[in-house]
Amino acid sequence: MSDPQPVYLSDYQPPDYLVTHTELTFDLDPAATRVKARLHIERNPVAAPNAPLVLDGEHLTLVSLGLDGTALEERDYVVSDTTLRIDRVPERFCLESEVEIDPDSNTALEGLYRSSGMYCTQCEAEGFRRITYYPDRPDVMATFKVTVIGDLAREPVLLANGNRVEQGERDGRHFAVWEDPHPKPCYLFALVAGDLYKASDRFTTQSGREVALEIWVEEENLDKTEHAMASLKRAMAWDETTYGREYDLDLFMIVAVNDFNMGAMENKGLNIFNSAAVLTHPDTATDAAFQNVEGIVAHEYFHNWSGNRVTCRDWFQLSLKEGFTVFRDQCFSADTNSAPVKRIQDVSFFRTAQFAEDAGPTAHPVRPDHYIEITNFYTLTIYEKGAEVVRMLCNLVGWEAFRRGADRYFERFDGCAATIEDFVGCMEDASGENLDQFMRWYSQAGTPEVDAFGEYDYVHGEYRLTLRQRTPATPGQNEKLPLHVPVRLGLVGTKSGQDLTLTLDGESLGKEGVIHLREAEQTFVFENVAEAPVPSLLRGFSAPVMLHYPYSREELAFLLTHDSDGFNRWDAGQRLSMLALDDLIAAHRNGVEKVMDTRVVEAFRTLLDGEVSDKAVLAEMLTLPTEAYIAEQQRIVDVDAIHAAREFMRQSLAVALRDEFIATYEANASDEPYAPTPEQIATRSLKNVALAYLMAIEDDKGLELCQAQFAAGRNMTDVRQALTLLVHSDRQDLAAPALKAFGEKWAHDSLVMDQWFTVQVTRPQPDVLERVEYLMDHPAFSIKNPNKVRALIGAFTQNRVNFHRLDGQGYRLLADVVIELNRLNPEIAARLITPLTRWQRFDESRQALMRQELARIKQEPLSSNVYEVVEKALA
Repeated sequence: MSDPQPVYLSDYQPPDYLVTHTELTFDLDPAATRVKARLHIERNPVAAPNAPLVLDGEHLTLVSLGLDGTALEERDYVVSDTTLRIDRVPERFCLESEVEIDPDSNTALEGLYRSSGMYCTQCEAEGFRRITYYPDRPDVMATFKVTVIGDLAREPVLLANGNRVEQGERDGRHFAVWEDPHPKPCYLFALVAGDLYKASDRFTTQSGREVALEIWVEEENLDKTEHAMASLKRAMAWDETTYGREYDLDLFMIVAVNDFNMGAMENKGLNIFNSAAVLTHPDTATDAAFQNVEGIVAHEYFHNWSGNRVTCRDWFQLSLKEGFTVFRDQCFSADTNSAPVKRIQDVSFFRTAQFAEDAGPTAHPVRPDHYIEITNFYTLTIYEKGAEVVRMLCNLVGWEAFRRGADRYFERFDGCAATIEDFVGCMEDASGENLDQFMRWYSQAGTPEVDAFGEYDYVHGEYRLTLRQRTPATPGQNEKLPLHVPVRLGLVGTKSGQDLTLTLDGESLGKEGVIHLREAEQTFVFENVAEAPVPSLLRGFSAPVMLHYPYSREELAFLLTHDSDGFNRWDAGQRLSMLALDDLIAAHRNGVEKVMDTRVVEAFRTLLDGEVSDKAVLAEMLTLPTEAYIAEQQRIVDVDAIHAAREFMRQSLAVALRDEFIATYEANASDEPYAPTPEQIATRSLKNVALAYLMAIEDDKGLELCQAQFAAGRNMTDVRQALTLLVHSDRQDLAAPALKAFGEKWAHDSLVMDQWFTVQVTRPQPDVLERVEYLMDHPAFSIKNPNKVRALIGAFTQNRVNFHRLDGQGYRLLADVVIELNRLNPEIAARLITPLTRWQRFDESRQALMRQELARIKQEPLSSNVYEVVEKALA
């Protein structure tokens, strides 16, 4: 596109025409599928009487067009590359059309396409316009009746939304008719056809209705559906208990698809999943994969209410469904597994990845005010920050009021397209709170920073806490207004090691409380504080802000041992490690000897001596900040110094605590049959953290344990960890045969081969770029498959020390891939380019090399997806 134009929230207008009922007939053919549509349309009462009918359509070949049974001549309408326009239509009418589409050539994986011989659809956000001419916007909602006709031998299974009401066959062809009684926007339409097999189960709702559950997969994957099915049933029960929401159809289906741009899609009654997000088996999937599947299955199911029954008025409201639903799936996973670990993992990812997004050229508010390509806004800001905003809202009004507000929202807007104001308004009604200032979280981009200062008055027994907030300028938003920042805190007595009672303005808040920062600066005076405290601030990460408090290393070590909040204990350890890493980074830059901070060593020794009973939490506390997180703490990222400093700290801890790590490994080794239970996952996690430290020094004991764990092959979690540690070590005499054996054993399993790719391209050794180029020619790799691209190219870009090599060849390789993907799959290309857009954070030499590649990409004929990202990056 030479000059794609932005769409603005301020320009929103209701649709001129509404579709009340949609009838579709698909006659499937790999290269020439025919789609007949009968759209029952009526003019919106708010529209002008002479408004033309304008429908969206892309990559369609129009075969015929009729109005109320009368064929239209070419002079009666105008067709462009993106629209169908009819200037004169009655108040109510039936529009009949037939188009031809080519699923085989649809490498963008939007609309109707074929994946491994299977037809499937992806219509969010604007893919339905690739299927037929339609008002492709979320505020047009209709009931659907769908007939699918296919070859009986080639596609024996024909699926669509809703309930199957009819089926039959004739002359080697067969058909199935599906009806969805619930009005839905076209982005929730789904169709799947192919040679599939199902795993079946049933769920009884609280009201006693029986719901049939089906997971459709290729035959060889039937043994990988048990965990997804169990996760689905747990999610259905949780949503009934927690939100009072029952499922509303008689059938719920999930289909696993190999080629899919997203993780999964919540199409009404027929969820389409990336196969990586549904298939698990102990031999092929890690603990992280099991937990990821559980969370994604829950997320897409929860959308049945927060997204489907109540949908978005327009795509600017995307976080209305995604932020709310991410919050819901996070709470579900916390209730199902370890709540502290879930919070630690979510926040660790958030502070590394979303903070980086906020600080980059593509920063945008949770509700953007404009876009060129909506698929570029399926971002961490929309999803993860949106979830943090909902979490704050829940904490501000309290759970009971939040639940009442959710009930009002679902009831008031059932079957409607809503806005963020509608959602927050229901919370105001239910709680009586004024949330006008809180709404700024949706309109202001960037990560707020809170500076905190504390002072204890021994004479009066008072503790004065001053908080100052600021939000840095972001593209298009130079001036920021103060936000409503809820700060959960405790005061930990330095003598007692216990939480002290909080008394503020004569009111007792108990041992823990929430203070509300609403101004640019506020001071809070806590009374009757019996001893000097260390403040434990932002407990549970109560607001998505960057907190700055001048903790000493001794205070952080104290909180690491005594803080009653599991998240803040972990965070104290991360801060303590960061201070030591800063020293090591400075030493590397200055060319002086690196010296390990013994306070970090002793803090880790205390942890290993049994201070933490929760093994899952302990594993997180023993894990050093990632190179990506360390980079986010620096104004100018020093790639090499960060890598050298972190490796030095890892090795120093391993040397000093070698015996403790061996004891920890041996105490948590088990021959127990695999189960993805929280207890087993915690034990494996702690064991594998210990093994990683032992392999950091590659002594005989560590190598022996690592080789034995790989050879035992008890489960993919242990095998993957051992393989990674061997491949990332300097002992290639041991790594090469292990890598070869793994690749040969799993050559038939596409998802496991993705892990094989990632292990190789994330190693720290300098030969990685050449290995990436070699693996791109491997038979198991396909640039047309998003999972392969993410596993190989995406993983390589996260290998910071090699992607950012000084000759710029890592940047050149990424640019070459983006240019090729721009022609094949623009959505994936635009997501993959992100590391190059962060060029301003690096030294002048790397900046110039990254800008050079962005400029080279810009010279290409670009899709709107890639164009928008490159333009912002070079602005």
